[in-house]
Amino acid sequence: MKYSFIIPVYNRPNEVDELLQSLKTQTFKDFEVVVVEDGSNIPCENVVCSYSSDLNVRYYNKPNSGPGQTRNYGVERAQGEYVLILDSDVVLPPGYLQAVDDELQQKPCDAFGGPDRAHKDFTPMQKAINYAMTSFFTTGGIRGGKKKMDKFYPRSFNMGVKREVYEALQGFSKMRFGEDIDFSTRIFKGGYTCRLFPEAWVWHKRRTDVKKFFKQVHNSGIARINLMKRHPGTLKLVHTLPAVFTLGCALLVLLSIVAAAVACPHWWVMLLPFVLFALIIFVDAALQERSLGVGLRAVAAAYIQLWGYGSGFWRAWWRRCVLGKGEFEAFSKNFYK
Repeated sequence: MKYSFIIPVYNRPNEVDELLQSLKTQTFKDFEVVVVEDGSNIPCENVVCSYSSDLNVRYYNKPNSGPGQTRNYGVERAQGEYVLILDSDVVLPPGYLQAVDDELQQKPCDAFGGPDRAHKDFTPMQKAINYAMTSFFTTGGIRGGKKKMDKFYPRSFNMGVKREVYEALQGFSKMRFGEDIDFSTRIFKGGYTCRLFPEAWVWHKRRTDVKKFFKQVHNSGIARINLMKRHPGTLKLVHTLPAVFTLGCALLVLLSIVAAAVACPHWWVMLLPFVLFALIIFVDAALQERSLGVGLRAVAAAYIQLWGYGSGFWRAWWRRCVLGKGEFEAFSKNFYK
C-alpha cells in the first residue's frame, strides 16, 4: 500500500463525516485511512463504520493526549509507504491524492505539504479568518503556499512524510502548539528533502468563534518563542512582524491618549494608521472574495490574528527570554480548547 491517511479527531463526528466523504471520491485509490479518536466525549465510531464498505478505514479510540501524540499512535498502526497527516476539519478535492502521486513520480522527496483554501460554501466569517491566516498583509506570505519561499515547512492540516523518515525522527514531539513546525524543522535538520505540492491543496474550515480564534493565534505566538528556544536560529524577521505590529499599535494608542490629555488638537492623526490598514484589508479581502461582508469581517479577523499572535509572542518572550522559564501554553484546559 502506498498511502496512509492519519486523522486525529476530538469531538468532531460531523467533520469526520465530510472528510471521509471526500476521501471516498478520490480518483487515486491506493490508500488506507486511520482515524484515531483522542478521548472524545462525542465519538465518531459510528460515522467511520458507515464508510467501511467504501473505504479501507480503521478506527481506534485512546485516552486524550493531544493531536501530536495521537498522530504518532496512528502512524504506528499504518501500513502505507507514505503517511498523510490531515486535520479533521479539512475536505479534499477529488484529485488531491492524484496530485500528490504525480508530484512524487516527477520528483521524489521525503516530506511535503500543500496549501489550504476557503470553500465557496464557507460562512463569511470562515472566509474572513481564512484570509487573515493566509494574506500577505497579515502573515507576510508564509501561510499562502507560495513556491517562492526558500524552504517550505508543511503544516499538520496537510502534510505528507515518507514512513521511514517519520519513524527515524520519532514522530511529533509533545508540544501542543507549533508541534508541526517543530517536526518540519527536524526534517530539514535531518538532511531530508521537503517540498511544496501546490496542486495538493485542501479546503480548510476555519474557526467561527472569535474567542477561540484569538486563543489559537495567541498560542501560535507563544509557540514561536518556544520553537526559537528549541531550534536556535530559526526565528526569522517575518515571524516577528505581528509582534512589531502589536507593539506599534500599543504605542500609537498610548501617544494619542497622551496627546488628547494635553489638549493637542491633532491627537487623532496618530490613529490614522489603524484606519489605513483597515482600509487595505477591507479592499483586498472584498476583491478576493467578491464580498463586502467578507471584507468587513476580514478587518476584524486581521486585527485579532495580529494582536493575538503578537501578544502571545511578547508574553512568551518576557517569560522565556527575560525570566528564563520553561515552555508553556495558554488556555490549556485540555489539548483542544
